[in-house]
Amino acid sequence: MIPFTLHSSLVLSAVLFAIGFLGVLIRKNTLVIYMCLELMLVASTLALVAFSKFNGTLDGNVFVFFILTVAAAEVAVGLAIIVALFRRRQTVQVEQLNQLKN
Repeated sequence: MIPFTLHSSLVLSAVLFAIGFLGVLIRKNTLVIYMCLELMLVASTLALVAFSKFNGTLDGNVFVFFILTVAAAEVAVGLAIIVALFRRRQTVQVEQLNQLKN
């Protein structure tokens, strides 16, 4: 089994964040964009846990609990917005959701 060092954890976090960021920039489906945003949030929590383990404190873990709480609220609000947009416009494609009216 390969031990997770600070360097390997941060590299994994950076890769996950980059995948999420590219997904937000490239994808056209709002659900996929939303999942990529969540992937970026997971990457940041992984970095916090890695730094917390490296420093030998629980500060990063405490921040992770706050981030997970905010993420749960974000999921509820974000999915409600996406469902409302789909009911109104019958699509979740970003190009077709470019107007605020109608």
